[in-house]
Amino acid sequence: MGAEIIDGKAFAAGLRARIAEAVPAFEAATGRVPGLAVVLVGDDAASQVYVGAKGKATVAAGMKSFEYRLPADAAQDELLALVARLNADPAVDGILVQLPLPKGFDEKRVIAAIDPDKDVDGITPTNAGRLVLGADALVSCTPLGCLMMLRDLLGDLSGLDAVIVGRSILFGKPMAQLLLQANCTVTMAHSRTRDLPAVLRRADIVIAAIGQPEYIRGDWLKPGAVVLDGGINRLPPAPGEAKGRIVGDVAFDEALPHVRAITPVPGGVGATTIACLLRNTLVAAHRRAGLPDPMGF
Repeated sequence: MGAEIIDGKAFAAGLRARIAEAVPAFEAATGRVPGLAVVLVGDDAASQVYVGAKGKATVAAGMKSFEYRLPADAAQDELLALVARLNADPAVDGILVQLPLPKGFDEKRVIAAIDPDKDVDGITPTNAGRLVLGADALVSCTPLGCLMMLRDLLGDLSGLDAVIVGRSILFGKPMAQLLLQANCTVTMAHSRTRDLPAVLRRADIVIAAIGQPEYIRGDWLKPGAVVLDGGINRLPPAPGEAKGRIVGDVAFDEALPHVRAITPVPGGVGATTIACLLRNTLVAAHRRAGLPDPMGF
């Protein structure tokens, strides 16, 4: 029996639909819809695409979208003043400052300036600390999407051996905390891990986020493992190609004979990120209004 290809697009579409169904009840209780503010500094092409997609998804879910653009040469104080205004705006439940910022900005200072209760990207020091403590936190969107897909596929994760390859603050580290809370046995691996194949061969769950194309080979994986590939890498174009293929951190075709289930790239982990951003905005809105968290999210 072949491996299951986990359809991240379908999972995200289902989550977005459930979010849209929950918005009218919030509006009936509060007289307004949840609001998400996205701030873009500079003219990075990829960031512009991401910001546009987030705005469209927010509106499609029945929420209010606020978009702010500053030039790359804006003063940091101007950005901090904008964040302060959004912190104080009662119509804004979520604030996302699109990263990376242009050179000259202190990203850590900007992130720390965001109200933790509106930090729908889950990257402020306060939310990172809440996650470690097991308190109610807004969690980084990509690892949250991974956890939701794992639970959808496997149900109870208790006792499973999980290996995360990558230790970034946006993905690897919060992913580890989420899996620990789900009662997994968690190993954090990275580019300097000794004998990574041996580490991976014992894992029931593999989360790949190392940022190296097809780095994890198929025969490194335990038979029956579930693999979520968070890598997005573009290969050099082959002869006759205008652009190289986009691949993940796992050698997908090699992995298929070994694993129980795997996410493709594209169309897997990345597809869930915006849906989880909307989920965080909905949850943040409920908490700010003194309402219980919406069920099923």
